[in-house]
Amino acid sequence: MLHADLDAFYASVEQRDAPELRGRPVIVGGGVVLAASYEAKARGVRTAMGGRQARELCPDAVFVHPRMEAYSAASKAVFAIFRDTTPLVEGLSIDEAFLEVGGLRRLAGSPEQVAVRLRERVRVEAGLAISVGVARTKFLAKVASAVCKPDGLLVVEPAREREFLMPLPVERLWGVGAVTAEKLHRLGITTVGQLAELEEATAERLLGRAAGAHLHALARLRDPRPVDTTRRRSSIGSQRALGTKPRSDEELDLFLTQIVDRLARRLRDGDRVCRTVVLRLRFGDYAKATRSRTVRPTDRTSVLLEVARELLAAARPEIGARGITLIGISLSQLGRADSLPPELPIDWNDQARLDTVLDAVRDRFGAASVSRAVQLDRDPGLDAPLLPEHE
Repeated sequence: MLHADLDAFYASVEQRDAPELRGRPVIVGGGVVLAASYEAKARGVRTAMGGRQARELCPDAVFVHPRMEAYSAASKAVFAIFRDTTPLVEGLSIDEAFLEVGGLRRLAGSPEQVAVRLRERVRVEAGLAISVGVARTKFLAKVASAVCKPDGLLVVEPAREREFLMPLPVERLWGVGAVTAEKLHRLGITTVGQLAELEEATAERLLGRAAGAHLHALARLRDPRPVDTTRRRSSIGSQRALGTKPRSDEELDLFLTQIVDRLARRLRDGDRVCRTVVLRLRFGDYAKATRSRTVRPTDRTSVLLEVARELLAAARPEIGARGITLIGISLSQLGRADSLPPELPIDWNDQARLDTVLDAVRDRFGAASVSRAVQLDRDPGLDAPLLPEHE
């Protein structure tokens, strides 16, 4: 199993496309850091850090505006190399994927040899550095790629899996975030080996049934998951860093409209629909919040924008009190567009024409052929014939 992960992806694309930036600290973003080159990371700059703090840590950094189209094109070029290497590719994000290469020994050599050629092709054909972890399981391969960054290759042989994993900090486990790590540290558990020494029931009691079982299994090297080549994204999203200056309602609505318009186009381009709209906010104190609403499956920009605006309107009092540094939208519970029933070609804002069309449909196909959505799944008694009024 290979886990291939492009290094400092956004910043690396900028350095690739502008030779004068190579070797210099590069920060993508303005008010908030979206990505940082390793030269900037060495000075303490991190993703999601405020732009002012990043400038204080790295005064000589070069700030560049994000170019999402360039990053998307670079990702497609790299994934084409992945799929030319093996048909068993599971993309995790725009810049990382799992590749199953165990069946390529006779055709392409050992997994390590495949990984060496893969890294060279990405460097030559896409102009980017990539780190690759090679291991028996997906989890270990992902940990290996993280350990060998930047621009590295690490092979974890089955015979030395415990030797490799047990001394690592618990933060290396897939699923351990800041909150879980803090909880484990309070219990005196700082390494993977210490977590592995616990009984599974103890881990479940300390961390919750699902999380405890999952993390305990990983700590004991149990990860039977195969590469899933049929996996489709369950959500899509986009966000806009706003910096720290106050934003008017008109500005926020403009940013929201731009985001929703872009995401709705992506839905339609992929023949997808969504059921849930999620508004993501980061306030002036950098605390995060989400608001969501579920609707009937749709890919219509107007519907999605209306829901997003309602979510934003509900959050405006909190924004006014705390300020806002980031706004984003995610569309989740994605499905296929062909699962939608066909729509009538009606201008739904033309009420007179709508009434005429509905009357014509009922005259031809019966009074029950069309009804208001509000009547769906309601008490059948509501559909009883109406009595004539007394004259």
